[in-house]
Amino acid sequence: MPGMTTLRTLSKSKLLAFRQCPKRLWLEVHQPEARQDSGATVASFAAGHQVGDIARQIYDPQRRGQLINPQVEGFDEAFARTQALLQSRQPIFEAGFRAEGALAFADVLLPVGKKWRMVEVKSSTSVKDYHRDDAAVQAFVARACGVPLQSIALAHIDSGWTYPGNGDYRGLLVEKDLTEDAFARTGEVRGWVAEAQAVVTRKKAPHIATGTQCTAPYACGFLTHCQSTEPQAEHPVQWLPRPDNMIKAHIEAHGTRELRDLPDNLLNPTQQRVKAATLSGQAFFDQHAAAQALAAHKLPGYFLDFETIQFAVPIWQGTRPYQQMPFQFSLHRLGRTGRVAHQAFLDLSGGNPSLPFAQALIAACGESGPVFVYNAAFEATRIRELAERHPCLAPALHAINVRIVDLLPVARQHYYHPSQQGSWSIKAVLPALCPDLSYDALDGVQDGGGAQQAYLEAIAPATSAARKATLAHQLRAYCQLDTWAMVRLWSAFTGQPVRD
Repeated sequence: MPGMTTLRTLSKSKLLAFRQCPKRLWLEVHQPEARQDSGATVASFAAGHQVGDIARQIYDPQRRGQLINPQVEGFDEAFARTQALLQSRQPIFEAGFRAEGALAFADVLLPVGKKWRMVEVKSSTSVKDYHRDDAAVQAFVARACGVPLQSIALAHIDSGWTYPGNGDYRGLLVEKDLTEDAFARTGEVRGWVAEAQAVVTRKKAPHIATGTQCTAPYACGFLTHCQSTEPQAEHPVQWLPRPDNMIKAHIEAHGTRELRDLPDNLLNPTQQRVKAATLSGQAFFDQHAAAQALAAHKLPGYFLDFETIQFAVPIWQGTRPYQQMPFQFSLHRLGRTGRVAHQAFLDLSGGNPSLPFAQALIAACGESGPVFVYNAAFEATRIRELAERHPCLAPALHAINVRIVDLLPVARQHYYHPSQQGSWSIKAVLPALCPDLSYDALDGVQDGGGAQQAYLEAIAPATSAARKATLAHQLRAYCQLDTWAMVRLWSAFTGQPVRD
C-alpha cells in the first residue's frame, strides 16, 4: 500500500550493534562507508574465522556435516537449504534462519534425537555478557523458524589448553550452557527487533554523543566519524592519563570536555603535570633527575625490543592459545665511547622460533651490562617464558632478566610534551624528544599490530619469495627503530652523546 514502510530483515550482528548503540546500527545500515575498523578489530575477525574452522573439525570429526555459505549460495538459497538439511539429521554449520524481521546463522547445529543442539563458537577465552545477548538472538530466530531446539551453548577457547600437535585440537574449546537464559528472553529479543526496526527507518541518525559505548563491548568503527560531527575540545579530558573512578564520575556528572575544567584537587602529581604542560604548551623535562635515575647503570649497555605473535588456534606443538611467541628482536649495543653496534634476529620460517630466538638472544646480550627496554614487564615475561620452555637455557636467560632496566618509568616521571596527548608510549615520546626520528617515515610496518600482520603474511605458504623479502626488510627496519629510539632517549635523558 502507498505510504507503507518496508521493514528490513536485520541480522544478528545488526541487532548486537543496536544493543551497543542505536546510532551505530543506523550508520551500519545507511552509512557503512564511514566505518573504519582498526587493525585489532580486523585481527579479531580473522581469529573468529580461524576458530570457526577448527570448531567444524571438533564437532564433526567424521566429516559428515554440511557447511552453508550464504556469500556463495545466496541468502535465499541458504535459508532454503537449511530447512532441507534439518530433515537429514546430520551436523549443519552456518545454518541460516530468518523470521520476525531478524536473521541469524548458527555456527554449529547438531542433531540430538528429534531435536537439535546449537553451539555458538567464540574466539574469546571466557563468556561475556554480550555473548548471552548473542545466544538469545540465535535461539529466538531459530525457534521462530520452528526448529525444535533442545539447547544452546557457547563454546570459547580454553586458554590453559596446550596443543599436542598433529592437528589434534580436541580440548581447545570449552562449552557453557546458556539454554535457560536464552530461552527465557524471547520477549526481550522481540522488543530489540522492534526497536531496531524503528531506528533504521529514521531519516536521520539518532543524536547520541560519543562515550563509553564507543569502545565497549566492541570498538566501534564509526568513532572517528561520530567525533568529526561533534564540537572538538581544544584539550580533551581524554588526554588525562589513568583517570580514577572519582575523575570519571566528575566528568560524567559535569559533562566535562576540557582538561582545563578538571579540578586540580582530583589529580595526582603526574596528571597535574600533564594538565599544566598541555595548557601552557611547554614541555616538562627534569633532565638532571632523569640522568640521576640512570647513573648507576654503567656502559656498555644493551637496548632490546621484541616482536611477538599470538594465535587463537596454536600452530606449534607445546604452545597455548594466545601465548605470546617472540619471533624477532633488535638489539643495539652502546659502548663506553658512545659507539653503537646493532644485532638482530628474525625467523620467518613458519616453524616455532622459540629455541633459535633464545639462543641468539643469549649470544647478543653478552654477560654483563644493563639491558634497557621500554616497558620491562613485556620483555621480562617473554624471557621468563623462554626459560620455562628451554630449561637448559634458563640460567642464561634469567641472568638477562636480572640486568633489565626499564626506560618507561624514567620517561613517565621526568618528561612530558603536550604532543604526547597523555601517552608515554615510545611512539608518542620519540618524536617529541627526538623530532628527527619518526615511525611515520617507515615503509609498511609502523607498529606492533602491523608487525604481527606482516609476520602472518610472510609465513603464509602462498606468499612469494619477493614479497617475503620485502616484509622481512620492513620488519627489521621497524624493530631496529624501536631500539635506536631507546638509545636516543637514553642519550637525551643522560646528556651523553652517541655515535651511530
